[in-house]
Amino acid sequence: MIRTFIAVELPDKFIHDIEKICSMLKVPGVKPVRPDMVHITMKFLGDVREDEIEAIASALSQIDCKAFEARIKGMGVFPKPSFIRVIWLGAHGPFDILHSEVERVLTPFRFEKDTKFSPHATLARVKESGKKREILERIKNVGDIDLGIMNVESISLKKSTLMPEGPVYNTLHELKLRKD
Repeated sequence: MIRTFIAVELPDKFIHDIEKICSMLKVPGVKPVRPDMVHITMKFLGDVREDEIEAIASALSQIDCKAFEARIKGMGVFPKPSFIRVIWLGAHGPFDILHSEVERVLTPFRFEKDTKFSPHATLARVKESGKKREILERIKNVGDIDLGIMNVESISLKKSTLMPEGPVYNTLHELKLRKD
């Protein structure tokens, strides 16, 4: 079995800013994502049999979504400020259309539907929720962050390998969106 998900990769031009933001969020119990691995998850698939990967990639190639521009802006927390598990960057653009297409083409595989999709890029996971006041203060100190515009021209089918030092992501397939 391979632990998989579908993602939109952030461009390298954002890595330096993400590094700066993550350094400002250093609080005990907060585990930042490596800046070069920060991405927008379109759908988490979970464990998939290795012999299904090609069929999933083929289905994803049927996505009917035009490439688009998106803005990476704003920060927040999930699930709520009184109980923080994730610190995120906002992703603004027609990600809901892309997400709907991902769900549509994967229907035959019977993955659980993601009814609470909210486009974001996870910056850090919070292991100790007792630090919420300090975390919220750090986010406030970062200010109204705006990394800028990116072109969303493809999605990636990714493999996630869980390691003691954190997950390692590998691209299994990259699939281009329509240009027209």
